Order: sequence, then structure tokens, then C-alpha cells
Amino acid sequence: MQKIIASVLALSVLAGCAGTAPGAGALGARYEVHGVEEGDFLKLRGGPGTGFETYVGLPNGTVLRLQDCTQTGGTRWCRVALDRAPELEGFVSWAYLREI
Repeated sequence: MQKIIASVLALSVLAGCAGTAPGAGALGARYEVHGVEEGDFLKLRGGPGTGFETYVGLPNGTVLRLQDCTQTGGTRWCRVALDRAPELEGFVSWAYLREI
């Protein structure tokens, strides 16, 4: 009986921690574009990778809502929507996002 209780508690803790690792991001949380070189833009793309169509360039300070993230190769790509225009959504590199 103690093993069952311990197993249930361990699974509960693990389930509660899913997606909360540092850098995981909270769904729906607000992030801003950060770290893009001056005069450049973060590309909002149609899919998680550089081979996808670029919809628009986002300057530093653009506020986004995080929807989900996925790892593709060595880059973590996040599906986001613009905070002020939620109908405009796409994928950006996680490396250029900062939670606000």
C-alpha cells in the first residue's frame, strides 16, 4: 500500500512539473522580442524552421502571446500570436523571447 501511495505522489509531482522547467514558458504568457540586432527583425514564420515562409519581421519590444514550443534540430521554436493582433500567429525562435 505504501508503494502505491508513493507512486501516486511521485506521478502527481512529475505531472505538476511538466512544462515548467526553466525556459519552458507558460502557455498564454506574454513575451517580448528581445536581443535582435539594431536594424534587424525577428522573423515570424509559417512553421518551426528557417525553411518556412516569413510572414513579417518583428522588432525588439514586440509583445507576443506564447502558444506552445517545439524543438527542431538545435533550435527551440515557439508558436506565438501578436498581443495586439492575435489573428496574426506563427513561429519564432525561443532565443529571442523574454517574459514580461
